[in-house]
Amino acid sequence: MLDALKNALRIPDLRKKILFTASLLAVYRIGSFVPVPGVNAAALAQQLGIDGGNIFGFLDLFTGGALGRFTIFAMGVNPYITASIIIQLLTVVIPRLEQLAKEGGEGRKVIAQYTRYGTVVLGLVQAFGITMMARNWGVVTHPGIFSLLLIMVTLTAGTSFLMWLGEKISEGGIGNGISLIIFVGIVSRMPMGTINAFRAVGEGGLNIFSLVVFAILGIIVIAGIVMVQQGQRRVPVQYAKRVVGRKMYGGQSTHIPLRVNQAGVIPVIFASSVLTFPLTLAQFVPAVGLINRWIGYGTFGYNFLYAMLVIFFTYFYTAVTFNPQEVSGNMKKNGGFIPGLRPGRPTTEYLDRVLTRITLPGAVFLALIAVMPYIAAGITRIPESFLYFGGTGLLIMVGVALDTMKQIESHLLLRHYEGFLK
Repeated sequence: MLDALKNALRIPDLRKKILFTASLLAVYRIGSFVPVPGVNAAALAQQLGIDGGNIFGFLDLFTGGALGRFTIFAMGVNPYITASIIIQLLTVVIPRLEQLAKEGGEGRKVIAQYTRYGTVVLGLVQAFGITMMARNWGVVTHPGIFSLLLIMVTLTAGTSFLMWLGEKISEGGIGNGISLIIFVGIVSRMPMGTINAFRAVGEGGLNIFSLVVFAILGIIVIAGIVMVQQGQRRVPVQYAKRVVGRKMYGGQSTHIPLRVNQAGVIPVIFASSVLTFPLTLAQFVPAVGLINRWIGYGTFGYNFLYAMLVIFFTYFYTAVTFNPQEVSGNMKKNGGFIPGLRPGRPTTEYLDRVLTRITLPGAVFLALIAVMPYIAAGITRIPESFLYFGGTGLLIMVGVALDTMKQIESHLLLRHYEGFLK
């Protein structure tokens, strides 16, 4: 692995991409400590109950502690992710958006612009809710109209800036910009979480045996995540020989790698955003007690909805990223076929059937990992406030790390260097 890192830094353009990505992520971490003006952050964190294992503690994990400190990045990229989900769902039902999605690069640019507009709108809505909550709790130092507007604009601008950072990392860095921002936020919370856990052991609030069991469970979960993320079904493809001019093409055998988890960590990020956005807004309505009783963070209803949304978004995002009809059509144009199947519709149906079957265990696994903190809390008797980085956090960290290594590996293999994954 160290040799692979040295090889990556030897390649000028890859070194430039890595340093560019690292510098933008450093800007994100610096911004996570710039406070929003006019708010008593310590009093607001106490009111939110950040350390109590509630929905705000979960959001604080995704923002790298920015919500607890109430900085300019307090809302994180949650509005952007929610806007992306809405746009992708609308692409299925609105013909104009569907046509744009099929137009290639230019169409994707227009859709990306719509997503940016949606991010600003949703950011303003969420910022309004947070600002009104802060005013009602009396943590705004000067609760005038100008101060409230300043807080709203600052929070929305912070989210918009994070969206821009993510896009720049995807364009000029090593890719996966938004996922890397969430990854860095989660990783930044781990040292303090580890210190708090050992401190709790020293003070007698946590059993050392439970901590060891949790560590073993964590290692098993990480190994399972790697196996599922790397697992694939290889569908054999044979290309017929054909003569073009004086040259002969085709005749070789290859395969289509259908991954068990084709969607990566996106379903978990999408599902958590879909649940946290309305639950955050629900804190500002009178019926919040009833809502929290049935689907509040940590309840059976929340975990059940979370698991179902993860399964749904796994299938949905897999359908978005892999189109069996398009793959079958490309194979037919190039003289390729799956042995024992006719090109065209039979091949499309076969690919769709195989993909549907192998996606199910991947989706169930993702759902199981997403609710793992509550299972681990029941097994180890560790309070859920100590398990905030388990389950979803581990899945995102391992998944993004694997995707990032693959991005770097593709650059290394192009230059005949040995990569990370052997």
